[in-house]
Amino acid sequence: MEKLIARMMESGTRLAFALLLVFCAISAFTNIWLALGELAVVVVLYIVYRARAKRRRADIRRTVETLLFQVDDASKNSLMNFPLPTAILRMDTGEVVWSNDSFYEITGAHERMFNLHITDVIEGFDTRWIMEGRSKCPYEVAVNGRKFDVYGNIVRSGKDASSALLVTMYWVDVTDYSELRTKYERTRPVLSILVLDSYEELIKGVSESEKSKLTAQVDEEISNWTEPVHGVVRRLDRDKYLFLFEQKDLLEFVERKFDLLDKVREIKSSTGISATISMGIGKGDTDLNELYQYARLAADTALARGGDQVVIKSKYAFEFYGGHAKEVEKRTKVKSRVVANSLRQYIRDSSYVFIMGHQLSDLDAVGAAAGICAAVRKCGKKPYFIVNSERTSAKDLIDKLAGLEEYRESFIKPDDAIFIADSNSLLIVVDTNRPDFVDYPEVLQTIQRVAVIDHHRRAASYIENYVISLHEPYASSTSELVTELLQYILTSSQDLKKEEAEALLSGIFLDTKSFTVKTGVRTFEAAAYLKQCGADTVEVRRLFNNNFDSYIKKYQIISNAEQPYPGVSISVMDEDTERATASQAADELININDIKASFVVFREHENDVAISARSYGKMNVQVVLEKLGGGGSLTMAGAQFQDADVGEVAARLRAAIEEYLAGDQEDGENSSNAPSA
Repeated sequence: MEKLIARMMESGTRLAFALLLVFCAISAFTNIWLALGELAVVVVLYIVYRARAKRRRADIRRTVETLLFQVDDASKNSLMNFPLPTAILRMDTGEVVWSNDSFYEITGAHERMFNLHITDVIEGFDTRWIMEGRSKCPYEVAVNGRKFDVYGNIVRSGKDASSALLVTMYWVDVTDYSELRTKYERTRPVLSILVLDSYEELIKGVSESEKSKLTAQVDEEISNWTEPVHGVVRRLDRDKYLFLFEQKDLLEFVERKFDLLDKVREIKSSTGISATISMGIGKGDTDLNELYQYARLAADTALARGGDQVVIKSKYAFEFYGGHAKEVEKRTKVKSRVVANSLRQYIRDSSYVFIMGHQLSDLDAVGAAAGICAAVRKCGKKPYFIVNSERTSAKDLIDKLAGLEEYRESFIKPDDAIFIADSNSLLIVVDTNRPDFVDYPEVLQTIQRVAVIDHHRRAASYIENYVISLHEPYASSTSELVTELLQYILTSSQDLKKEEAEALLSGIFLDTKSFTVKTGVRTFEAAAYLKQCGADTVEVRRLFNNNFDSYIKKYQIISNAEQPYPGVSISVMDEDTERATASQAADELININDIKASFVVFREHENDVAISARSYGKMNVQVVLEKLGGGGSLTMAGAQFQDADVGEVAARLRAAIEEYLAGDQEDGENSSNAPSA
């Protein structure tokens, strides 16, 4: 069949006409008039050939229809007169071997169809879906301004197994439906809650007239930003707004990088406090009530991450934008007092109380856990401390606590905790809010009543269904938060052991880099309370001492550092390195002039790789490492990778930094080009 088609299509006329033209050219050298006469004859012959070629193609088409479709006449007539555009392709080559008139009309190919590949007729059309066993193309196909759903099935051209495989495709015009769906998606409602997250600090200490002026400025910026989209904005409270708009406008806001954040940040009070705004957005194919719940959750997440950012929540994921400003310290301890009272009651009502920190625990996690152990003892319960003492950067502190009489039976293995836990047990998680970052996730999954105390910015995944949560990103450390709780739970300084006070102070020392970063009034108040409880700063400093090998390793890390981007240093160590040593090296690197962020990529525990990141707030290292599955805070973040290659992780880190810097540059351009209020 294929040879017959080839003989009909390849008539040899092109070669014949080429030879005739050559003879005409040769004749021109002897007699120009003879050559012109021959050329005229060739032209007449070509015209006759073109007229007969059209009839020949019709004959070929009928022959193909007869030979390819080994079916009865009724089936052939049904296919030829099928109302939908239909085409038949060779599966091995993708060539069009037959199509009906409707297919000619939608493609405009008409009589040029035979021996053409389908991509020559419809640019970019991919037939792999039918080879994968699907009966429908997974995407709509655009042809000459129309949209089509394409269905197909595979048939054989003959009865024997050696016959060619053919693909029959049917094209259904869905242009009207596609346009209606696009319109529906673009006009789908999106609900947003805007929160002026620095309201109390913004108006503190200013006159009533300035307070009104500041509020009016914020209202004006929000009104100017929302007016072009013709949405609905309503004030819910003195510092909260409700904004309802359409999906197409959200795409525009994302493209503009939510420049409202930059405009509001330019508003300052006479005391020097900048206004910042957080935005929680709920989107998706759902009802307004669920959109409102999404928006509330997104707004809470934005505030838990430090404010001054946008969080978009859909049914399946979170999206984050902004987050470049430092957290503003809250000067009220009301929340700490309320949480302390609730925590005390929950501890007293629990049968067992377990305390657990994050994986690869540090001084802050262990110190905060030690403080919670003191609170549990004060409430008349026995604390159980779950920690992986083999994978920790605070082993000296753990050994020091383990030597105390009060901790002789407090350290417990995770399997034992799961065995004795009951429905009335309480698990207190410190220094992390992510379920996948706790030291033993199986313990978290077993115990239903959970309390969370953390200072890191909230990530997309976080511990849900907690009974108590003290999550304050403005705090310097979790040890600071626990120290504030102890002031309301303990009745005297004697209730806190000297070693526990030093453990808490070491956590504050670690996360503030010896009170140089992210410190506020409450940080020093917490440190003063711990001093009253007997904490010795000399003993605390000893917890940070390195041995000779670690000291040398730290400066090897520093000497390996490069500056691939302005203000960013990266050091890569392809050998086992202690986490504490890598963190100290990252701290040292940001002390170099013009360095705004440092990253140390190192191997630990054979095949595991980790990243330690530090900054002074000019670059949000949490946002960078979140792209790699890590987390932390504005100035301190980390990430871990199991069974990974150091070079591969370093390459992923560079890509994440480039993406962050590109977005940061766009933010700056959008801000500088924005019209003034």
